[in-house]
Amino acid sequence: MRPPARGVARLLSGTGLAAVLLLPAAVPALAAPSLPRVPTADGEKGQELPGMPSALDPGDAESGCTPASRATAKKQDWSRQRLDLDRLHGMSTGAGVTVALIDTGAAPDATGLGGRISAPGAAGDDCVGHGTFLAGLIAGTGGDNPRLAGVAPEAKILALRGTEPRGQASAALVAEAVREATAARADVIAVAVALPLRDAELTRAVAEARKAGAVVVAAATPDPPRNGTDEIPSRTYWPAGEPGVLSVADMLPGGVRPDGALPTRGIDLVAPGAGVVSVGPRGDGHYLGDGASVAAAYAAGAVAAVRSAYPGEKPEDVVHRLTATAYPADIPQLDPYAAVTTVLGDSGAAVAVGRDADPVTVRDTSAADRATGRAFLFVLLGSAAVLAVLWGGFAFSRARLRGWRPAEAGVTARD
Repeated sequence: MRPPARGVARLLSGTGLAAVLLLPAAVPALAAPSLPRVPTADGEKGQELPGMPSALDPGDAESGCTPASRATAKKQDWSRQRLDLDRLHGMSTGAGVTVALIDTGAAPDATGLGGRISAPGAAGDDCVGHGTFLAGLIAGTGGDNPRLAGVAPEAKILALRGTEPRGQASAALVAEAVREATAARADVIAVAVALPLRDAELTRAVAEARKAGAVVVAAATPDPPRNGTDEIPSRTYWPAGEPGVLSVADMLPGGVRPDGALPTRGIDLVAPGAGVVSVGPRGDGHYLGDGASVAAAYAAGAVAAVRSAYPGEKPEDVVHRLTATAYPADIPQLDPYAAVTTVLGDSGAAVAVGRDADPVTVRDTSAADRATGRAFLFVLLGSAAVLAVLWGGFAFSRARLRGWRPAEAGVTARD
């Protein structure tokens, strides 16, 4: 069942959700910021894991890097269920595809990613941990828990730095990373950072990447500050706003964007982006992450799965496949299983389900959605009962006025 109502997500996002940090007491320098905790798909209590920051305080270089998490996830999170990854992996795992990830770098020996990450230069030193976290969503195997695998667990990751060591992005670094990805002939280029101003060099680098055959996916907005912001007018962020780039924003289990999400224009897709579980660069523990960067990583993994399943499709056809098979909503919702299994007609419209011929569905992953459906049914039945009583009363009064005689055509009670 698809999530039915915008109000459900408003309810979920307004219940005072907060993650509990389980950080080592021996690490005094840095505590990862807390993130909202999203209910699991079965409606039980959300998992309590440390939050993965998207950047560290640039003025506090002595605080050290994001520490290893001592907590591990006990179950599959809602996002993987929503994307139907268990079924997707039976159709495509991203084998033979390279995804260039432009963020804070990535640890080559991270849990579930060992042997499939190349990180030239300083990109292998992921102090923040955010890039490694995203790499796990794109191509992680889940380590000891395969149900926490990424979208394309057999894809390769080319980790590149688009930020300073502590996570501050710049147009020059992102443009350079895009050029490196193009030179390496990456099939997918995922840009996890979003810049407020358009840059001519970055524009050229993205155009060259697309011309070379890469699908470019980008976060539609920066990850918002944790302490809240005043109202910000809608604006376009870059390189998500460049022509041909797949712009991806974050959504809650109910299918809408989180309260406080930065407003923007030109979003192509939304994908899970709150309370998402993945790995970090140190240790075997897990973290929670959120924001458009998380959603963009999921979309990049979906592109990898599609490119592996349809290696002959042009980049623009891959992007169209992702958008044409997305679940229709105010903003279309990413559906990687549908993207891989749906047959597109000559006009580009989705006309049938291919391969296993099963209907394409998205699993219901919001307990609140189910509760809303039951409440709607009760309201409907209650309304029907009230109408029946009212109609019975009306019919009773009419019959009494007729002296309990059957009504005749053209004869009123007054006659």
